[in-house]
Amino acid sequence: MRVKNMARIAALFTSCFGKSNGQMVDPPLISGKANAPEGVPDYVVKYAPLVYLHSDDIYGPSDIGAQLTNTTPKVNFNALPDLKPDPYNLDTMDRMNEAGTNGTNVYLTSNDDISKTPNWLKGVTPNVDGLTKDATTCTVIVVEKGNGTVDAFYMYFYAFNWGGIVLGKNLGNHVGDWEHTMVRFVNGEPKSVWLSQHSGGQAFAYKTLQKDKTGLRPLVFSANGSHANYAVTGLHNHDNADFHLPVPGFVNDYTEAGPLWDPVQSAYWYKWTQPASVPAGTQPPKPEVLSRDTTKLGIFTPYDPETPVGFLYYVGRWGDLRYKVDDPRQDEIFTLAWKYDTGPTGPAYKKLDRKEVWSTAKGKLLTKLVP
Repeated sequence: MRVKNMARIAALFTSCFGKSNGQMVDPPLISGKANAPEGVPDYVVKYAPLVYLHSDDIYGPSDIGAQLTNTTPKVNFNALPDLKPDPYNLDTMDRMNEAGTNGTNVYLTSNDDISKTPNWLKGVTPNVDGLTKDATTCTVIVVEKGNGTVDAFYMYFYAFNWGGIVLGKNLGNHVGDWEHTMVRFVNGEPKSVWLSQHSGGQAFAYKTLQKDKTGLRPLVFSANGSHANYAVTGLHNHDNADFHLPVPGFVNDYTEAGPLWDPVQSAYWYKWTQPASVPAGTQPPKPEVLSRDTTKLGIFTPYDPETPVGFLYYVGRWGDLRYKVDDPRQDEIFTLAWKYDTGPTGPAYKKLDRKEVWSTAKGKLLTKLVP
């Protein structure tokens, strides 16, 4: 009886909240084009993920450089001292590391009142070919782990994260949002895939995930507003990161097969090396960018020398500092969750040196599709 009752409850929630989890989608067909420069391993492009956005998500993928155009770097809500160059760009923004506490408390603070949803927060809608035209919205980082193992991190950038509704309140919003999919290759063959979800995520055997018409490129579903990555459409109860229940909870994500985004058509491409194993002949940091500290973050080497690299060494935040409690725009629940929270750190902080597929202290490899 309990099993039957649970099935009825799940069906009721499905009727109230939309399509059930795990719905298979028709394999899409995308051109397969990429802007990868010479030297990028062909398998990193061949097996690159495709991302389905949610149709109701107004905060789409965003141009990484535009985040600098629309924000001002601040410490404690105060503009930085007269550091040069000014304005900053993606290749010089690591000079901000000279401000505040070695740059760690620098925040790219919106020039506009984000509660009024300025247009730049909305990013770009991919065209019919999956391209975010005139906007570089992805960063691909290739990491050699030895013994034929290579991790390719596909980093997705959004100008804004909408946190959703919790106990009747809109909480968890922040300027700037970095999410990622990581594909682990062994001798050029994809073996497993990590999908980032808030502070955690899920690891799947590559063969488990849905694919495009070529049968090669895994399909990823980006949650409405939060942009957490999932393997299936539908409801995702995220009250406990280790258990994805098929019924709504306090913190929920929703995915569907909306606009299709092909991130590698408009991306920056890099190799990453840990400081202790820098290969002979590696170019040192540009001498004019004195704050670039490779002893902490490793070395990012662009496949195309014209590609900006400084932003990867920036140690500050990609959005505003959490608004003060007396800010009329702010709201909270018991000071545990806030309507407008602090922006995220950048790609260098996504545990590029991880040994396992998962980035958390514990994890497991899933071999079937789950919410």
